Amino acid sequence: MLTPTLHTARLLLRPLAVADAPAIQRHFNNWNIIRTLAAVVPWPYPDDGAATFVKLQLDKIAAGEEIYQWVLVLRDGDGTAIGNIHFRPRVESRKGHRGFWLAEPYWHQGLMSEAIAAVNDFAFGPLGLDHFYVCNVASNAASRRVKQKTGAEFIGHIALPHHNGETRTERWIVRRKAWLRYRGSQPPPAGDR
Repeated sequence: MLTPTLHTARLLLRPLAVADAPAIQRHFNNWNIIRTLAAVVPWPYPDDGAATFVKLQLDKIAAGEEIYQWVLVLRDGDGTAIGNIHFRPRVESRKGHRGFWLAEPYWHQGLMSEAIAAVNDFAFGPLGLDHFYVCNVASNAASRRVKQKTGAEFIGHIALPHHNGETRTERWIVRRKAWLRYRGSQPPPAGDR
């Protein structure tokens, strides 16, 4: 299945494209973003880091791997990527099935919670999943809040090295029943009306 474009009240989540590399490089090359990510991300971030990332992801998708790679774009913006969500529903990884980041100028506006709600709808709708796992470094309160606001259930801690030197990582499960119950108590996103 190809990565579909998802719509929310304020965002388009569209498939990752080669043309997104410059915006990703500009926004992602930021210690405030990278410090809370798993140590597999290179730091210092190389000058060709985004181009390499985009090529690798698009090659994996072209080879048939089930990876959904979205860039977040403001609906009333110029089409420039301001963040990324990846979802690997059938890959078992200590880091979980989904990861995300958002450009720092867009923090604390509820945009990531809005985007994650659309991804959860996709996971439990068209993909038909029963559950999936997500993680965050224990000190990342913003990532924890997104999980809490989008129906995830905390299940414990694992050890996973992050750039800020921490290894204590929170592990969460997102279950279909809990999501549908949560979603039923929320108004539908503007894009779904």
